[in-house]
Amino acid sequence: MATRHQARQAIVSILYAYEMGSADEIFIDEFLEEKKIRNERRKDVCESVKNILQNQEKIDEILSTCLKDGDIEKIGLVERAILRLGIYEINFSDTDRAVVINEAIELAKELANDSSPKLVNAVLDAVKG
Repeated sequence: MATRHQARQAIVSILYAYEMGSADEIFIDEFLEEKKIRNERRKDVCESVKNILQNQEKIDEILSTCLKDGDIEKIGLVERAILRLGIYEINFSDTDRAVVINEAIELAKELANDSSPKLVNAVLDAVKG
């Protein structure tokens, strides 16, 4: 079974694919199967992605208030996906805030550039849950 961290990696990848315009049901099914994310964890990933997309306007409002210039378009797509997941977990789930921030920083280290962990930490630390 996939770990919670692997599930978060998948969520970020799917959110990124949506931003690129290349996510559809077939892509998501194939991607999750390739990553061996199955059963309950697969349901959790799909549910999280659906909820993030449904709440994206509110999540982006929160995100823009936590940025110095308020412009989320200046953030890279991977960082934006990580931050959307983090804001979603802080505001719409029961996951402990410290765990969310730590996981988001780890995702930024793995998936984004060298300055991303600092940005992710600063933004998520400013989010009011």
